Amino acid sequence: MPVQKSHYEASLAEYSNHLAAIALLKQHRPYLEMIPSLRRPDDSVITIPLPIVRFRSTVTTTPQATCLPCDVAILMCDPEWKIKTGVEILIFIHRPHEDFSDLLGRWRQTQVCLDQDYEWLMPPRHSHILSEGANTIYPLFIVFPETSERIQRGLVGTELPFIMQTTQLLIEDNLIDSCSSESPQV
Repeated sequence: MPVQKSHYEASLAEYSNHLAAIALLKQHRPYLEMIPSLRRPDDSVITIPLPIVRFRSTVTTTPQATCLPCDVAILMCDPEWKIKTGVEILIFIHRPHEDFSDLLGRWRQTQVCLDQDYEWLMPPRHSHILSEGANTIYPLFIVFPETSERIQRGLVGTELPFIMQTTQLLIEDNLIDSCSSESPQV
């Protein structure tokens, strides 16, 4: 059975929340240790779903903005100074009908995009934070039980970190969807 669009959408919605993103990073300890302060998660982690960056070009005076091919950007922020640190974790969720070359290609395309001067278009709540590009970007891939073995082998072979999405999140999301569709319309 292939990956369902609802699995992708549920994961995208879930990891758009900074607390869920921290819970995700707990499954990959090296990335969890990059969070400046777990005691102040509201001030330490910024999530940007379907992120946009603005490139600062030296050729033209008009900055160019583009949507990155990753699904969620997790930016670290110093809670005391209210500035972004040099750590950026980019989440790539396995999409329906996406094969290994497509998934890996999104990461490679992101690497090429971010190999120049850029700044993040921040959510309104965090628009005051200086958002210039990172020293280092780190990928994290989300796969599902339905994700083909070939994709998992490819991620292992390329030494890219991935997490198997638990079915618990998907079950909870399906229950919420079914309850909301059964509720009477007013």
